[in-house]
Amino acid sequence: MIYGVALLAGCMLVGSFLGNVFGLLTGLNSDIGGVGFAMILLLLVTNSRKLNRIIPETYVKGIHFWKEMYIPVTIAMAASQNVVSALSSGFLALVLGLGVVLIMLFLIPLFNKFAPSETESNEMEAEE
Repeated sequence: MIYGVALLAGCMLVGSFLGNVFGLLTGLNSDIGGVGFAMILLLLVTNSRKLNRIIPETYVKGIHFWKEMYIPVTIAMAASQNVVSALSSGFLALVLGLGVVLIMLFLIPLFNKFAPSETESNEMEAEE
């Protein structure tokens, strides 16, 4: 479990750094997308085949546990902040937020077409 926490913390530090750099580049003095960068980095690292080969299975289970816990908690925290700021910022922020949600709902079936099915995943694992 401790390796999962360490990896999570490292991804969060790198994500916050990137978010602050993008904030400075755009002229805003705040973190822009740091949590999102951390989530993407965490997904890339934990889904890496090299990581799964190098680290023992018990460590990988702890890393995957924290990967699965991090994303829902982060999304819930960000969603509650975004709703409060959208409601207090005005109508345009609320409409744009709903628009993004609707676009993503329509894109999920498209992404699922490109994802390998369970039988393909099992065949790939059997070949290794």
